[in-house]
Amino acid sequence: MGCWMYFFCFKVLGLLQLIQFLTLNWSPFLEATIFPSAMPHVKPSYNFGRTFLGLDKCNACIGTSICKKFFKEEIRFDNWLSSHLKLPPDYLPSYSGNYTDDAKSWRVVEISRLTTKYQHDQADKRICASLSKTKSCSIEHVLRKTERFQKWLKAKRLTPDLVQGLRTPMLRCPSQRLLDRIVRRYAEVPDAGSVYMDHLTDRDKLRLLYTLSVNTHPILLQIFPEAEGWPFPKYLGSCGRLIVTASTRPLKEFYSSPPEVAADLALQLLSVVNSMRNNDLNYFFYFVHVDAGTFGVFNNGHLFIRDASTLGIIDKQEDLQMTDGQQEHKDIFSCLVSDCQSAFPSCNSVREKQSLIMVCQELLPKLLKEKFPQPAQEKIDTLLQLCADNVRVDWEISDAAEKLVELLKPLRSCSSHFAYRYPDCKYSDKY
Repeated sequence: MGCWMYFFCFKVLGLLQLIQFLTLNWSPFLEATIFPSAMPHVKPSYNFGRTFLGLDKCNACIGTSICKKFFKEEIRFDNWLSSHLKLPPDYLPSYSGNYTDDAKSWRVVEISRLTTKYQHDQADKRICASLSKTKSCSIEHVLRKTERFQKWLKAKRLTPDLVQGLRTPMLRCPSQRLLDRIVRRYAEVPDAGSVYMDHLTDRDKLRLLYTLSVNTHPILLQIFPEAEGWPFPKYLGSCGRLIVTASTRPLKEFYSSPPEVAADLALQLLSVVNSMRNNDLNYFFYFVHVDAGTFGVFNNGHLFIRDASTLGIIDKQEDLQMTDGQQEHKDIFSCLVSDCQSAFPSCNSVREKQSLIMVCQELLPKLLKEKFPQPAQEKIDTLLQLCADNVRVDWEISDAAEKLVELLKPLRSCSSHFAYRYPDCKYSDKY
């Protein structure tokens, strides 16, 4: 009996020594095996880098409202199929991506830059060269020292004199009503609903000024949202120098579309241009340039303004007369992405039918070319020539556009392929 007890004690002692050895030497393994909740689960993630997003240049950037979505992988680029894949090239102007709010349902988005990487780099070099003689500099530090930004810091309200000389089309003829709308609806800060800039920090003011100086596309999407019926894609947010918006296919992808699709898109183009000239808020929107990427089409067939960077705004409610002397103010913010030496066009030089002429010259001929049987095609071509003739007076151009609309209406079809207006078209005379 005593021998058996001795053998049992020896075995127990050996087992205890073995457990002690494992605890001292293999504690990570035991911890992960016995207490899995005690060890944090390391999830493989994508390495953005501050440079790719442009966060290394903040606060000379657009904003940070959607950065968390990127880092939580709730915004993904299309080539992100597994964690070992790298980010796409940083020189592309835009990227196709996917966005989710619940990690279950995803929707297509567009991730884009305000301008090309080359233009951004050149602008950064000009900023450093303007006030600094060293090889390296802080972009933000230089911009903060400028006379314009110092005025912004002291200002309680965004007034026309604070944006004088900025080259973006939206601010060529700024009214106080338009500037108040920008401050009230600026989406990169908590909504204060006030025309005063008390809720904007110094950092927020620099980001807003930088965006207004480089490209007002994201600002237009914020202050005239799609939810209120404006023909712009939804603004989802920004991170560094990237913005995220709802995705559309460029109009150029539809140049070879069937006749009924071409007729439908042409009618939408003419309708959008007209609404930009006549709307309840009394703002006159006009294009300074249009091309095949200016407009885009959603999956439901609805046409939107895909790139609002070339849109100017004249406030018809405020009789604004800017003299040449007021527009001569130039500084580093005037030269970030454009030639600040070129002449500044007068607000009075903008024609009422300017956008319509551009659309008839650049887009509709490519969309409607050789799509319809005669004599309809010949009539369409004739009306397009009249509409695109900038020598003619405005009423002649408008008359040609109205006749074109009446000619195109019967040429479009009513089917589920045009989801944005189906089944409404079955029960409405206007279709």
